[in-house]
Amino acid sequence: MKRILVPTDFSAPAMQALQFAVDIADRSRGQVHLVHIVDLPIISNSLLSPSIYVDDSIVKDSIAKAQKSFDKSVEKYKDREVKITYSVEYGNPSMAILKLTEEQKSDLVVMGTKGASGLKEILVGSNTEKIVRGSKVPVISIPLGSKISTIKNIVFPNSLREENEELTQAVKNMQNFFKAKLHVLYVNTPALFKRDHETIGRLRTYVKRYMLKDTEIHVYNDLSEQEGTMNFATEIGADMIAMGTHGRQGLGHLFSGSVAEDVVNHVKCPIWTLRSK
Repeated sequence: MKRILVPTDFSAPAMQALQFAVDIADRSRGQVHLVHIVDLPIISNSLLSPSIYVDDSIVKDSIAKAQKSFDKSVEKYKDREVKITYSVEYGNPSMAILKLTEEQKSDLVVMGTKGASGLKEILVGSNTEKIVRGSKVPVISIPLGSKISTIKNIVFPNSLREENEELTQAVKNMQNFFKAKLHVLYVNTPALFKRDHETIGRLRTYVKRYMLKDTEIHVYNDLSEQEGTMNFATEIGADMIAMGTHGRQGLGHLFSGSVAEDVVNHVKCPIWTLRSK
């Protein structure tokens, strides 16, 4: 986690993400790139002509405003030994961020989330969800109040339906970085019911195979995987949820639109995601 990209609109959640990223970079001896995306209006120069253009004055104004906000944002970190760079990009926010992630060779994206729990924006198809769906590197989506020093218990839901060595290794590395306990979780649902002794045996085999340390295994009974994951995380006071996501479905395979709002509002911890292959 040495090259960290932080998209920002200079809001309170975005500033929280910057703080979180700087703290990670401080520990990893990495660097942070702050990016502001401007979705420029396209103007047609006549009713008869198909040509379009962007008003230069709008571009100059957006750059000037962003520069002032950048300067203010990084001022508080001037005494930290973390290199912080920044830029203004133009276009569709999620597409621009994904493109910059590759150009910058970023190995982590940190984004602030809005909503009562910090998860609402992920669940309703926001730019955060689109970036989670499309990013080739891990994304940490954080609500207000998140600090890396408080991450001591990480919930890692595992369906045991398919193996993903890259995902497991990435979670293992992330756990080691935060020096946290990993809770490998299987949610037992009525639709995919399995006997506990069978599931526990498979979870033990999984932990042993990947040589996971400081790890506990859990079987939790609930009506769905998404509700079970969030209810379990709430019960143990989890500080982070780590999970794989499918590029085609984003978070849909775990968090569906059927999740009750009151359940969502009780999960107030960062979400670490990596797109599964």
